[in-house]
Amino acid sequence: MGSLYQAAIFDMDGTILDTLEDLWSAVNAALSENSLPGRSLEEVRGFVGNGLYKLVERAVPSGTSDEVKARVFKSFNDYYALHSSEKTKPYPGIVHMLESLKKNGVKIAVCSNKPDYAVQELCRIHFPGLFDAAAGAKDREHVKPCPDVVNGILEELGVSKEKAVYIGDSEVDIQTARNAGTACISVCWGFKTRTFLQENGAERIVNSAAELEEEILGM
Repeated sequence: MGSLYQAAIFDMDGTILDTLEDLWSAVNAALSENSLPGRSLEEVRGFVGNGLYKLVERAVPSGTSDEVKARVFKSFNDYYALHSSEKTKPYPGIVHMLESLKKNGVKIAVCSNKPDYAVQELCRIHFPGLFDAAAGAKDREHVKPCPDVVNGILEELGVSKEKAVYIGDSEVDIQTARNAGTACISVCWGFKTRTFLQENGAERIVNSAAELEEEILGM
């Protein structure tokens, strides 16, 4: 079977992995260690999407100094490096969908604003040997919606932007696909609602991994 696309690039948090509870735990551990008030699960859900430094920046109280933010960010990273997969798990049907795409000749990759160490570790734990490429954030400058990491993945895979689709659960992912010049599919099982995605320019929204597979393969 032929596919509409030669490559499918996936966001991680809220798209292929439900990481929210581990992120929430890490945020509150870092805040507590620095004598700052905790955040609710729903607050953290709203803070996710622009990388972990931005997550921490949103989680600390308004007016927090840069010095304290840096300390909280270090605390967060120290904790998350050890506890990134305690409650994290793939969303229903994701592994089967990825395996099906590979069987149908589609190259698959991950592009996340998570630190690269966490992306590699979570891929190793939950998707061993599945992805053709995976990249997380290595600095604060080149996080999505900057298209640089997506462009690097496409170059690594040898696929043009016209033959690639980017899949994510947030407005950041919609902007990333637009900036990279790829097609975009949004999923509504992640951290943002269908209404929010529509208000932020989503043109194709899927409800399940099976529906996503059909969209990518052109079934």
